Amino acid sequence: MGRSEFLDVGFDRLDAAGAAARIVALAKKPRFTYVVTPNVDHVVRLHRSDDPILAMSYDNAALSLCDSRILAGLAFLSGMKLQVVTGSDLTCDLITSSLKRGKLLVIGGNTDLHRALEAAYPRFDWHFYEPPMGVRHDAQARAAIAEVVEATCADVTFFAIGAPQSEIVCAEILLRGRARGVALCIGASLEFLTRAKVRAPRWMQRRGLEWLFRLLSEPRRLWRRYLLDGPRIFVIWQRWRHLNFVRLRASSGSSASGFE
Repeated sequence: MGRSEFLDVGFDRLDAAGAAARIVALAKKPRFTYVVTPNVDHVVRLHRSDDPILAMSYDNAALSLCDSRILAGLAFLSGMKLQVVTGSDLTCDLITSSLKRGKLLVIGGNTDLHRALEAAYPRFDWHFYEPPMGVRHDAQARAAIAEVVEATCADVTFFAIGAPQSEIVCAEILLRGRARGVALCIGASLEFLTRAKVRAPRWMQRRGLEWLFRLLSEPRRLWRRYLLDGPRIFVIWQRWRHLNFVRLRASSGSSASGFE
């Protein structure tokens, strides 16, 4: 247990089984908590933004799990080990295996997705809410989501409205202090689970090429994320390594001067 810092983002040292077990435990708690799964897109956005609310939304998460083999690879080259626990795999494990029963709430998705979940997993008490578009910049819409989460009292809430609005709304719900259970910011995970969208083959996932499969599947929607924004992660990583090296040298110099 514990949390490691990489690229100025905290990552919990849990494998997939440990993360699922922790979420099952959090689902029983009377206090609301939430889980974030930072990937390259999230980290780049955090470094480009000076919004303290966005940074707080990741810092205040009960669990922060690495959802990127690219991030894990860069961490390895930096002498660190990050466990990869993808939001899609975690969601699949929870719904198909780890969660035996309970009340589940989905924020987002459409009627077809909702019906598919109810048909495939009838052992759960399903609840759904479709918020309007533009949640991130609509305080009333975010408050309405918070009220639904509070009134439903679900054991697990799945936020399927994308980043960073999922994380921001969860942080606001936490601050309100009126909800219970645990929420997961899971992106398109439910669409993969119900086969509404096709996920990359396992061999591409293992080689860190899932981004390429998604880009080829939805080029018009994702080209900017993967071809323009995503490569910035290497600049962020190099800058982070340089700053760490400077801090290490400064610290070593301070320690040495203490013995003179």
